[in-house]
Amino acid sequence: MSGLHFAAVNAEGVVADLDLLPAAYRVLLKLRAHSEPGGRIEIDQITIAQMLGLSRAAVNAALRDLDLAQLVKKQRPGIYQLNPMLAAYHSPEDAIAAVKAMPKHERLNSPDFVERYRQAVAAYQDQLAEKRRRRDDAKRRQNLKAVS
Repeated sequence: MSGLHFAAVNAEGVVADLDLLPAAYRVLLKLRAHSEPGGRIEIDQITIAQMLGLSRAAVNAALRDLDLAQLVKKQRPGIYQLNPMLAAYHSPEDAIAAVKAMPKHERLNSPDFVERYRQAVAAYQDQLAEKRRRRDDAKRRQNLKAVS
């Protein structure tokens, strides 16, 4: 990747403030290392898992965490896109143009970026808790029917 430059922002400092899953940091760094100019990555979860010595489930959880943080988006199976502020570019002009094209609220240096990540994680955890509650309720109803 010689000749590529990263966008002019202290992205690592902002990312460090997110309290991501430990595996998410490793996955993010691996994806950055294998990305094309502009941040596109073509790689599947099994390959990422093998490269990092992680389980596929750990990679899946890491990618979910990176998605909640708006750092990596899955475009389709095996194709991911880095946040433009984390991606490498051929020139500083390309980097600046990519960042300027981003909605301001998606930028890593927006004042509420870390808080929005925390809210996204809380909302996701609430969704999981609701799914568990529904599943447990369905099991209880099924057990009551079996007893009746």
